[in-house]
Amino acid sequence: MALSKESVTSIVTKFGKSEKDTGATEVQIALLTERINQLTEHCKQFKKDKSGQRGLLIQVGKRRRLLKYIQRTDLEKYRSLIKELGLRK
Repeated sequence: MALSKESVTSIVTKFGKSEKDTGATEVQIALLTERINQLTEHCKQFKKDKSGQRGLLIQVGKRRRLLKYIQRTDLEKYRSLIKELGLRK
């Protein structure tokens, strides 16, 4: 269920300042979004997997807190990230 190494490196190079910049808030949000998408598909298939659902909710909360932080600090970066990840409609 973990992200593959290739997908992680592609996300880090796309959203980070360098290819080793995994600590940037944008990179963390993008990685969490990819993981959330995978877990959502898993939970649709396995409806009785309560620990998977709990992990999904934990990651959604973590992403929400990171998004709130980036919205407070840099509104333009927040808007571009939301648009690029397709989180709001």
